[in-house]
Amino acid sequence: LRTQLCPRYRFPPRSARKMSGSSTPQRFAFIFPMASGHINPSLPVARSLVDAGHEVHYLCREQMREAIEDTGATFHSDIDNEPELYEGREPDLFGALASLKKEYGLEHESFVEALFRLRVIMQEMMVPGLIRWLNAVRPRAVAYCPIMNEEAAYAAQFLGIPSVALLTTAGAGSLPYAVREFLASSNVSEDCIRHTLETFEPHRQAVDRMNNKYALALKLIPNMEPFGRLDVLTYSLTTLVTTCELLQDPMTSELKDAYAQDGVTFEAVGPLLDKQGAKRAAGHKLEVAHADGKSAPHPDNEGDEVLRQVQAAREVGRSVVLVSMGTVITGDHPEMGWEGRVTGADGKQHGLTGRELCHSAWGGAFDAFGADTAEEGPLLVVSLGPQPEALGELLPPANALCLPVLPQVDILRAGVAAFLTHGGQNSFTEGLANGAPVVVCPGFGDQPVNARKAEALGVGLQVPRPDPEVCGEAPARAQYRSEVAAALRRVVAETAFREAAAGCAEQLRQAGGVPRAVEVMVAAGADAVDRIDRMSKEQQAPAPRVVEVVASRAGGA
Repeated sequence: LRTQLCPRYRFPPRSARKMSGSSTPQRFAFIFPMASGHINPSLPVARSLVDAGHEVHYLCREQMREAIEDTGATFHSDIDNEPELYEGREPDLFGALASLKKEYGLEHESFVEALFRLRVIMQEMMVPGLIRWLNAVRPRAVAYCPIMNEEAAYAAQFLGIPSVALLTTAGAGSLPYAVREFLASSNVSEDCIRHTLETFEPHRQAVDRMNNKYALALKLIPNMEPFGRLDVLTYSLTTLVTTCELLQDPMTSELKDAYAQDGVTFEAVGPLLDKQGAKRAAGHKLEVAHADGKSAPHPDNEGDEVLRQVQAAREVGRSVVLVSMGTVITGDHPEMGWEGRVTGADGKQHGLTGRELCHSAWGGAFDAFGADTAEEGPLLVVSLGPQPEALGELLPPANALCLPVLPQVDILRAGVAAFLTHGGQNSFTEGLANGAPVVVCPGFGDQPVNARKAEALGVGLQVPRPDPEVCGEAPARAQYRSEVAAALRRVVAETAFREAAAGCAEQLRQAGGVPRAVEVMVAAGADAVDRIDRMSKEQQAPAPRVVEVVASRAGGA
């Protein structure tokens, strides 16, 4: 079915600025999760499409509405449109995982094992709503997150709508490393996951139903042939990667061959950075804050005032140090968030919580550069995230500005002496794109990979997340804080880090960025119907029913 409906298409080269149909208004569907790191790179692409006269419709969670609507796109609630999953269940970051754990008697399983067991089951519940929504929106093409919204590609495939994946990691080669880090964080092995999926009958049945009903080819054990392969990319025209060729993690020959065999292509477009003053998805609480069902907006004036102070500091030659531990560690996830600890093989949580990690990192920055007056030393700018009273008993120095949300990209553009970051792919590339040397304090997933990469590239230092034994948390926090302070002082003092970061910035600037991502989306939409018509003529047979649906829609936006 994929070969019939969504053949590979050779996108015009970067130099080809005029493409067939590019001046005709089109309609696009963007499907992304309630995860800032995954949705933020899509926002400037949506804004550029809207500015060019196209329509963009997002399916996402209410907490992302403000940032989405700031682009000019139309927001649609995934909860409202996917009742098969959400009706009677509690929404969370990964769908309704906690509720389904209870339904399937998996309350005592780790988050990681439960996610693998229940992911396809949740997707099966999401796809009917997605199909209804896509039928109502009638897009020419779909953009989606291939890590957290695989169901988007399945629904688009069933309807014959071309899809483009937006991969917010350091390329396909980063995924095996990131998945292994993800599994190791909960002391779960690859063999354990294989056994779990082979023996969990509800998963097996869901895979069979999905394949039979939607003409898919889902595997019983996904993304492991070879390990770390994103099977869903087979269903998309191409995959945009938010880094440059230089900074992509290399693929093994086995992984490269597997993708090539299925015709999967990647295009490194670099960081997708928005215009100054643009809203972006920031840290958020899982609960919606307002009685009217809308999330609480972040006051614009606070971010504007911080940016004004940063720019004023730079104008007089004062250094700025930016500190941000990301949105997940400061959020509400039960294992990876503010009060979360890693779950071990014994089912017990251990190590430092997100709160303890943040307090130690923030404290290290205060120790390194804190001053007695607001005018002395570097200007410290700290993003705290959404938790109430996030600093706790930690006292910031007089020269620190600490706020829940900061205009991170705008501050980086103004120029910083160092960027203390959790090492998420967006923050990592945003820092390097602006020539900022980094201190990476990773939490999970691809963050440790980027931390090691920072040292390998010479653009900064890493301070690995502590993993203390039970009752060893207090000395681990103190040691971590000391190491963060030392790393910051060194990165600011040694010019070699800044010079290496400047070299990476030039590489990232040449990758194409938002304009190239927009070109790919417009080309995917404008050429969809032509490709289907050409295929139908070559096969000398009527187009399949789902193709006719797309062709009938293509006359409109």
